[in-house]
Amino acid sequence: MIKIYHNNRCSKSRSGLEVLEKSGKPFEIVKYLKDIPSAKELKDIIKLLGIKPIDLVRKNEVVWKDNYKNKDLSDADIIKAMVENPKLIERPIIINGNKAVIGRPSEVILDII
Repeated sequence: MIKIYHNNRCSKSRSGLEVLEKSGKPFEIVKYLKDIPSAKELKDIIKLLGIKPIDLVRKNEVVWKDNYKNKDLSDADIIKAMVENPKLIERPIIINGNKAVIGRPSEVILDII
């Protein structure tokens, strides 16, 4: 089943959700600010996306700028920061089987559904 890691307060995330709704395919919504992904889940998502952990971080968030920016962080440190501060996780993330995308722009979602 298709899964979207979603934040309803984010316009890009709402756009991603709209693409899934229009597709007519079944999907699951993960409200990741409430149901925070574990470190293992994030590692799995990062692997599916084919990116480095730092590429999943929202670097303009105040918590990143105040606590992590310009520090020498390992991949594990970055993942821990996202678990502790889930608003740092880029959104929306859409997973379909062994494929995943960050839905920015939302049209890229069509490539995996």
